[in-house]
Amino acid sequence: MSDWLVLVLAMLGACAVVVVITLLRHRTAAEDEDPSETPDVIEYMTMWIGVIYAIVLGLAIAGVWEARNAAQDHVQSEAQALHEISERVRVYPPDVRDRIRADVDDYVSYVVRTEWRTMAAEERVTDRGATLLQRVRADVTDYRPVNDFEAQAYQPLLDQLAAADQARNARADATGATMPPVVWWGLITGALITIGMVFALQIRRTGRELVLAGLFSATIAFMLFLIWDFDAPYSRGIAVTAEPFVSLFPGVSG
Repeated sequence: MSDWLVLVLAMLGACAVVVVITLLRHRTAAEDEDPSETPDVIEYMTMWIGVIYAIVLGLAIAGVWEARNAAQDHVQSEAQALHEISERVRVYPPDVRDRIRADVDDYVSYVVRTEWRTMAAEERVTDRGATLLQRVRADVTDYRPVNDFEAQAYQPLLDQLAAADQARNARADATGATMPPVVWWGLITGALITIGMVFALQIRRTGRELVLAGLFSATIAFMLFLIWDFDAPYSRGIAVTAEPFVSLFPGVSG
């Protein structure tokens, strides 16, 4: 099922629940009930509950969005480091240079064509990817420079290897969900309480009030969907892509 279809169904469902409960409450209300006589303290509490929950939603969205941007930065850093390795080995002998470049291409090709699908489906990186990166490390570290020019390029290559390895580890750490389950319980419970307070205000069955109540509940459903969509940076909706690898290594694109 498409994520956007889930969003539409969630928003329509939230609107329907609010409208149905309002109509049922109106039918079961006492004949002498006066909706205009809502105590001021209930209005005050409803306002503050809404404000507090809006702040919590804003912080949650900011957190998952920042995590998504960080995940994209990890991918960019890894691709750039590997690209630097491929370029800097040009000072090495042809056989060493070609072997390192071939192993870098093999690793990037595997990440783009295979590991990315595993990350999206299972929220993890693969042992095969780690093995291929280790092969690149062995190619670089096992070679002994034969002159000063090669020696000057050796340490920067090691630095780029370390940067690629660090970025890969950060990418692996970012494959799972960002929000812990206890936060989700708080968000969902807060949504139910916030929407429930609408009924404490004794809304009536007028078209204007029903539309506003429906839009209010649909907005909360939309915000929760955004948090859920950004919560797994590599596997949902507006997900992080392998574009940095593809742009820097066009020959190994999937």
